[in-house]
Amino acid sequence: MSKTILITGAGSGFGKGAALGMARNGHSIIATTQASSQVTPLREEAAALGLKNFRVERLDLTDHYDIQQAQGWDFDVLWNNAGMGEAGPVWEIPIELVRKNYEINVFLPLVLTQSVVQKWVREGRKGKVVFTSSMGGLFTPANWGTYVSTKHALESIAEALQQELSRYGIKIQTINPGAYYTGYNETMADNPFRWLDDNRNFTKRADLRKGFDDFFATPEGKMDPKEMIDRMIEIVPADTGKFRNVVPKVIEDMLKDHQLKAWENEI
Repeated sequence: MSKTILITGAGSGFGKGAALGMARNGHSIIATTQASSQVTPLREEAAALGLKNFRVERLDLTDHYDIQQAQGWDFDVLWNNAGMGEAGPVWEIPIELVRKNYEINVFLPLVLTQSVVQKWVREGRKGKVVFTSSMGGLFTPANWGTYVSTKHALESIAEALQQELSRYGIKIQTINPGAYYTGYNETMADNPFRWLDDNRNFTKRADLRKGFDDFFATPEGKMDPKEMIDRMIEIVPADTGKFRNVVPKVIEDMLKDHQLKAWENEI
């Protein structure tokens, strides 16, 4: 059955690729971008592909009026995909950057989600909310702690929402991508170097850069995003499926093993 799907963060990466793919599959898409400069190019790209069921709007979650406007749109699925990441050592990262990461990744998507699901409940409508979490929502590697802690928070919020809203026929899902090569993780890895100072911080810039570069040089750090986009195209509109969706399978297996070992972890 064709769905109308609102996607945040659809100007690039997973959101853009999956939005175009779901439109090709016959779904009506409201693709939103944070930056106004992304709106027209995405409209033109969709038009060039002949996608008449593809609407592009600005939705900056930090703008109260944008969120208010979005509440008036009609859709069946809300996909909270927008996000950003702050990396670097948790014991040294400026606290205002931690707060900013939580604002963008947790608080503002929750503001939008609350307004949407409360409207659905008042109207007696069923719907679905999908959160783009991360493999990092299920484990914590050093120097990624701030970002992945926001995804841990999303995991808890989504699990609570699933229990609270099931009686109203509203479904909740998470999607947990591995480290696919979209530019998102690479941009995040650059962020600490705007504040990390060898004259002040204990963590040295060269050491942190080497750790990031070594990870991105591995196959697990630079996977083809097409695999994840193809799965998102299937997962987001579906009426059935798993609550949590980790891709690829090798990462799912790694996370399960990590969580088992956590019970034996010692200080």
